[in-house]
Amino acid sequence: MDSINRNQPEENHRDLFGAEAVKRIKDTVDKAKTCFFCTKGAGGGVRPMSVLQVDDAGNLWFLSATDSHKNQELAANSEVELFFQGDAHSTFLHIAGIATVSRDEAKIKELWSFVLKTWFTQGEDDSRISVIKVAPKDAYYWDNKHGEVVAGAKMLVGAVIGKTLDDSIEGKLVVAP
Repeated sequence: MDSINRNQPEENHRDLFGAEAVKRIKDTVDKAKTCFFCTKGAGGGVRPMSVLQVDDAGNLWFLSATDSHKNQELAANSEVELFFQGDAHSTFLHIAGIATVSRDEAKIKELWSFVLKTWFTQGEDDSRISVIKVAPKDAYYWDNKHGEVVAGAKMLVGAVIGKTLDDSIEGKLVVAP
């Protein structure tokens, strides 16, 4: 364990499993709305993407153009990494997972909103729309336990008394056994 963690007077590591892990993912996505979506295939790429849904199994759902670089990269390698930041100083999440691309029309209709017409000018029946489902393999979160105000107060008091009073919490997220 590194020195910052040894100096902590309270627990700052907690792995989450099953429904509790999925809830952490949903809460972070609700705050962040978007992520950096990183692909590895065909040279890989990084781009911001809006998560349209997190299901009860912890899968993340996106819509993408079939002719996009992202879809070409996913065809070459389905491994992805997603990076979220919900607040300026807290609510961080990293997910490594496997992406699958489909043309599931029912899912497209479920995820559709009018603003998506910006990218899919023919509407929800646009033939260029694909669905991307990311199934998490590994996930890790960093956050504070009691909100920004308490975290800031603890840091200030810790600085004054010369003691590590960091309000952070971090751990693995395991959505499936």
